[in-house]
Amino acid sequence: MIFIIFLLGLIVGSFLNVCIYRIPRDESVVFPASHCANCYHKLAWHDLFPLFSYLFLKGRCRYCNSKISIRYPIIELLNGLIYILLFIKFGLTLIFIKYSILSSLIIVISVIDLFTTDIYTNTIYFGTAVGIIFIFIFLLMKQNIITFIIGALIGAGVISIIILTTHGMGWGDAELLFVIGLFLGVKLTIVTVFLSFILGGFIGSLLILLKIKSRKDYIPFGPFISLATLISILWGDTLLSFYIF
Repeated sequence: MIFIIFLLGLIVGSFLNVCIYRIPRDESVVFPASHCANCYHKLAWHDLFPLFSYLFLKGRCRYCNSKISIRYPIIELLNGLIYILLFIKFGLTLIFIKYSILSSLIIVISVIDLFTTDIYTNTIYFGTAVGIIFIFIFLLMKQNIITFIIGALIGAGVISIIILTTHGMGWGDAELLFVIGLFLGVKLTIVTVFLSFILGGFIGSLLILLKIKSRKDYIPFGPFISLATLISILWGDTLLSFYIF
């Protein structure tokens, strides 16, 4: 079963690569069919096996021999591994499905943010819509949904206050934490906010110390929020228990 989950993660990861490439270019993620970004040749079915096609083709386009970015197999592999971790923790449950969708979404958002310093509205709309759908599902199951609504407001509210008082962050970060709050609820959203600032401060300082970035450079915060979200999903309850006790 784990292999099937991993394979599913690879397949979804391949689609995430399409989203990452096309969304900043304001292109449809459905049409046209997958093609080489260099020669625009339509890819055959045997060129589209996630991870394995990259290895078989030795990282080059079959048609024009141009180099294929290593980012593609990395994202496919990352998504597959995250799905395995989620499956091990939650099993084949509704929670697994919910967090798999969220994890894939934040991979798209964080990679785009990393390369463009923008969080695109259509990804936020999609995340909000899916989060609301899950809230309605939990409502039909007679579960507490207030925690998700409050979580969204807390996540967006904290960042909004920082934006209004310091102008040090972007509204896309607030929107991203709003979406994450819809999925995580109050407790894990608080953990995510806390961890994202720790990760952002530590890694940002490290980049400055290594002179990879200067103090004047803009460092996207979306990837730190996304990494903190994954940590919260997988180990947030454990971190909370350590803090409380």
